[in-house]
Amino acid sequence: MAKKKPAAGEPITIKKYANRRLYNTATSSYVTLEDLATMVREGQDFLVHDAKTSEDLTRSVLTQIIFEQEQKGHNLLPVPFLRQLISFYGDSLQGFVPSYLEMSMNTFSEERSKLVDKMTSAFGGKERFDQFEEQIRKNISMFEEAIRMFSPFALRSDNSRAEKSTDAEKTAADGDDLETVKQQLKEIQKELAALSGKDKEK
Repeated sequence: MAKKKPAAGEPITIKKYANRRLYNTATSSYVTLEDLATMVREGQDFLVHDAKTSEDLTRSVLTQIIFEQEQKGHNLLPVPFLRQLISFYGDSLQGFVPSYLEMSMNTFSEERSKLVDKMTSAFGGKERFDQFEEQIRKNISMFEEAIRMFSPFALRSDNSRAEKSTDAEKTAADGDDLETVKQQLKEIQKELAALSGKDKEK
């Protein structure tokens, strides 16, 4: 059977059957919510219709995709935001929320694209940018480790273990922690300086 391709600019039609299976009419194949999520990321527009009644189910399916991504641990929606969003249901301002959120996301997407383009150009292409991102993640991990040592929980734990030690031992331990943080910061500075030097050579 030949694939039925939609006209240029026309959304792909996805049919949803009673057994919850989703059928892509453009590829003549069944798809999953993850497949639809990939289509969204690739900028492919689609509409989901009930296979029997032709009811538009696009909104509910997109919501299911978000729920599935959140369940996988890809948390984009902070709990305070979810609470605020729920509070708007039935509120007098409910009608303004969709357009406001859409405008905000469009602005964010535009700024994100500009930022990625600038960063990619500044660091010598996508491969070089990916390497820089990996370095940033390592640096952040080092910072988090330093912060963890000085967090209230870490301090509380250190204090409980240090109750049997003398004041001199406590002072020495604090000094060691401080020196460790200083050393980590020096290492980060060296790495950033090295990256900067490599970019200049290019």
